[in-house]
Amino acid sequence: MLQSFLNSGLYLLVDAAAFALLAFFTYKGLWKRLPVPTGYLFALLLIDAFARRYVLYHYGIDSGEYRYFYWLTDVALALGAFLLICTFFHRACGRDERMWRFLRLFLVFVFLLVFGITLFSLSRNIERVYTRFIIDFQQNLYFTCLVLNTLLYIMMQQIESTDEELQMLVCGTGLQFAGPAANLALLFITHSQSYAISLYALVNPLCTMGMLLTWFYAVVKMPKPAEARASKKLVPVEVTIRSAA
Repeated sequence: MLQSFLNSGLYLLVDAAAFALLAFFTYKGLWKRLPVPTGYLFALLLIDAFARRYVLYHYGIDSGEYRYFYWLTDVALALGAFLLICTFFHRACGRDERMWRFLRLFLVFVFLLVFGITLFSLSRNIERVYTRFIIDFQQNLYFTCLVLNTLLYIMMQQIESTDEELQMLVCGTGLQFAGPAANLALLFITHSQSYAISLYALVNPLCTMGMLLTWFYAVVKMPKPAEARASKKLVPVEVTIRSAA
């Protein structure tokens, strides 16, 4: 009973934080510069705060309708997360069109590979294939997003990216993926034992809260891409002046 109350309060807190950040994005006009992160926030809030609660209220937490709807909406969030990471890759490439063309093909290949692996894993088990496909595809895509987000962060370090805002956005997204991905692995290993399910219900909102706070810090404290480029251009001028003096 106490755990259920704490989980409900935690989810309400996360929904409030997501609504506050989305309102901040709208008020400051950040949605024009960050349309995909804004859309992801909107989808997260719409699904968690409204759609799932509506289905939960009408059918109950133990109903098949709620479980089916929960995993189906998780697929939608996983697809949104994949699109989010693709836009981060595009932004990290900057004006290097050759790099972006390569990465675009790579990302399409990765998505098709995940889709194909999911179909192949179900080819030997046709019972409840549609339901299993939804769950397996969501989990495979979720792990893929975690790996791609990590590769993106490493790539930004290698090319010495000056986009500090993007780096923090990527770090926040990593928080969103890392905890739940590890917990999904635990659910698989333990065959969905009760303690693993309880841990998942706790870790998931905590990681989402971590992402929201990191994103807020990124858009408030970190220099914008234009500011970072301007600062980089001013360095040689400053050095020249000092040398002349």
